[in-house]
Amino acid sequence: MSPTNVPELLLLDPHDDVAVATRDLTPGQTVSAGSASPVTLADSVPMGHKVALRAIARGQIVRKYGHPIGLADQAIGKGAWVHTHNLSFAEVAESGIPPLQTPPPPTPLVDQSFQGYRRAGGRFGTRNYLAVISTVNCSASVSRYVARHFDRDALRDYPHVDGVIAITHHSGCGMPYGGPAHDMLDRVLGGIMSHPNVGGCLLIGLGCEQATSEHLFESLQVAPIEGLSSPVEPIPVLSIQHAGGTSRTVESGVEQVWRMLPRVDAARREAAPASELILGLECGGSDGNSGITANPALGVAADLLIACGGTAILSETPEIYGAESLLARRAVSAEVAQKLLDRIRWWQHYTEQFGSRLDNNPSVGNKAGGLTTIAEKSLGAIAKGGSTALVDVYSYAERVRAKGLVVMDTPGYDPASVTGMVAGGANVVVFTTGRGSCFGCKPTPCIKVASNTPMYERMIDDMDVDAGVVLQGGSLQAMGAEIFARVLAVASGKPTKSEVHGIGEEEFLPWIVGPML
Repeated sequence: MSPTNVPELLLLDPHDDVAVATRDLTPGQTVSAGSASPVTLADSVPMGHKVALRAIARGQIVRKYGHPIGLADQAIGKGAWVHTHNLSFAEVAESGIPPLQTPPPPTPLVDQSFQGYRRAGGRFGTRNYLAVISTVNCSASVSRYVARHFDRDALRDYPHVDGVIAITHHSGCGMPYGGPAHDMLDRVLGGIMSHPNVGGCLLIGLGCEQATSEHLFESLQVAPIEGLSSPVEPIPVLSIQHAGGTSRTVESGVEQVWRMLPRVDAARREAAPASELILGLECGGSDGNSGITANPALGVAADLLIACGGTAILSETPEIYGAESLLARRAVSAEVAQKLLDRIRWWQHYTEQFGSRLDNNPSVGNKAGGLTTIAEKSLGAIAKGGSTALVDVYSYAERVRAKGLVVMDTPGYDPASVTGMVAGGANVVVFTTGRGSCFGCKPTPCIKVASNTPMYERMIDDMDVDAGVVLQGGSLQAMGAEIFARVLAVASGKPTKSEVHGIGEEEFLPWIVGPML
């Protein structure tokens, strides 16, 4: 179907009160919306924004995707632009766990594989990095200085090493020893140390921080770390104070990396079943098209991976709010459903402590792209999770062990959210966007999917897949299959656009809850 034959409006559900513009529309146009009767536009409506298909009274619930997205703040005429000036969010309280409607297991998909790195413990990596990890912000610069020594020229004799990367952050001190914030940081750093995309690592601390390497090893209950290519060799740890300052620590760190490089470079890719993939699902800079094209197409890809026996992680708990009952109904048990609802309630309490609310969302950019309320954003966001059963809910950066669709409790802020999923074991990430993004997340490759073709073409150096073809009559199933094929190719070594740019170290951002002391 050519773009000129695509309706000006998309009707997503027969019960919807609004339809979505597939292109920029002008007042006075008479436009069609699937099975709904044509409407004459009263306003200019940008692509991705909503048009009222019928007259809507003040206080009436407005539906999109077949579900409420808010209440009309004023009377809205047929053909009017529906957005923040006349629509607002109103929570619909539900008591208890909704009746479970657990989907049946998908038909198994066999013979799907990728070329990965087998690690001790049986997991497979999709990349082979050597990581220089800072235990505290005080050692961040020194960690970067060590990693920067190993540019492409320095690694020319180690072609099977994807790079030496610095994993730095802004925490590690100013928190109660052994408290929740300390435990969260340990989970994140331990998840990177043991990540199957990391073939070796070096820890660098200052020497007096709360986040000591000793506490980190004790919390992991393994020494050396499970997941390294050679589990008989302990992880080297440097202290700036003990080494004698910046210069001496950098010199010692460089020596340690040189010693490890031959072992890391010895790893080779081999055939691995697709069931060994853990796919992180993320959306950022979403627009009104995200829930129509990129997100549901990624949901199809997630379903295909789960049919292979793999795992998909849905994250960003604040962006599940307003649609949590739909996910809870898909849980495999009442206990799993309750775990999800408990996290929503925690976030409501948490945000209230700071004088904020969960419905203080979408962002400025989301609204410019056509999203009006958090319910509308969440209904589109959870489409990334496809249609299979919800099998478990994980804490932030907790090691993901289940097969199937899981939720990880993360913030909606992209760097912090993806950092948690990667620390939990995600060895590939797919990031959907409508406004555009240049995100990367070393040590895990990040595939970026555009929700609309104009943005894809404008940011083609950063976008990997154009899901905007769905707006031109393309099939969601075909687009999902294309994304799944790209996941397998990237897992086998195909570089993503963010990897070509070298992006992904500065975006490492652990979420730390609690007071800074």
